[in-house]
Amino acid sequence: MFEKVIQIFKVKDLRNKIFFILVILVVFRLAANIPLPGIDQAQLVKFFQSNQLFGLLNLFSGGGLRGISIVLLGVGPYITASIIMQLMTMIIPRLEQIYKEEGEAGREKFNQWTRWLTVPLAAMQTFAMISLLRSQGIISEVTLFKTFSIVVVSVAGTIFLMWLGELITEKKIGNGVSLIIFAGIVASLPSATSKILATWDPSQFFTYVIFLVITIAAIAGVVFMTEGQRNIPVSYAKRIRGNRMYGGTSTHLPLRVNQAGVIPIIFAMSIMLFPGMIANFLANASNPTIAGMARTVGNIFQNQWFYGSAYFILVVAFTYFYTAVVFDPNKISESLQKQGGYVPGIRPGKTTAEYLYKIMNRTTLSGALFLGLIAILPFIVQGLTSINSVTIGGTGLLIVVSVVIETIKQVEGQLVMRDYEGF
Repeated sequence: MFEKVIQIFKVKDLRNKIFFILVILVVFRLAANIPLPGIDQAQLVKFFQSNQLFGLLNLFSGGGLRGISIVLLGVGPYITASIIMQLMTMIIPRLEQIYKEEGEAGREKFNQWTRWLTVPLAAMQTFAMISLLRSQGIISEVTLFKTFSIVVVSVAGTIFLMWLGELITEKKIGNGVSLIIFAGIVASLPSATSKILATWDPSQFFTYVIFLVITIAAIAGVVFMTEGQRNIPVSYAKRIRGNRMYGGTSTHLPLRVNQAGVIPIIFAMSIMLFPGMIANFLANASNPTIAGMARTVGNIFQNQWFYGSAYFILVVAFTYFYTAVVFDPNKISESLQKQGGYVPGIRPGKTTAEYLYKIMNRTTLSGALFLGLIAILPFIVQGLTSINSVTIGGTGLLIVVSVVIETIKQVEGQLVMRDYEGF
């Protein structure tokens, strides 16, 4: 490992790319620490401590939400826009054709539409967030001009981070948006660790040991499930063209255990966030009936058992849904048949598609249950150890480990490319 690190910094081009990305991440962290005016910080800290869901939302903003900074939404609207555009390709055939069949120009056009969709999503999310924070007494004296100013600054901050993310992606060392979220999570680790050390109690030694064991087990589990895949054997028939014979080889079709990544957690978080936000917004309504219903809904979503169970079920359901969106057994079967490939013992065509669908369902079950457990891991850890682990456990670990694995693979790919050039 150390030899590879030394090799990375020996290559000037690769070294410059890494330093460039580090500078971009420093710029992002500086922006995330510039707060908007008129924020009651004490009330804000109290609000985040009482609402774990907003702690998760803070993860996807890259850490900008906790301090209500000029980039309070982070890259969240861009992620939402990307998900919407991916789903639209399943509904609108023309959109799918542009993305998959028109090459680099089609993908650039698709990405441009995603950027345009980010702007109204960021504006709507900012306005909803202002309304919620105002109802909680976190933002005071919100005039029309101030609301407009905050919305404009927040949208500009999201576009700025989106641009920084694309600059990072262009260097081909990790995904820019993922690295920005990664930087926000890692930046919050020192404060979370110092908080645990500040409240250190020797009598709770075994509690901290349990917490450490759960954290290590979660990291190992995330690595195992992220890298896990089911290999479907595929053989290619021999074909003769002129005086040459092609095919006759055997390979495999990899089916990942976790096809959906962290997207089901984002979907589920969005669904779980909506009722709570509406309830908090209407809790102080002038109509006593509406206010009473809003408080009831808010109390239901504050119940850890109800919240955790609903969150788990939604994550599992969305894992199956998103896997069905990105994995089409019929198209894969058709593509194999056109290339002269087949699964040994399975007839090509419809039978192969049914076989792939059955295997994918079984594989997705373990991936869905794993994602559900990862999503509610902070609640499990808090119940066992009384330690609030929104940042350290669960979704944060999944994002951090996935980003590290992806970045390492891209760096190794660039090293291998340079080795080939040397040969």
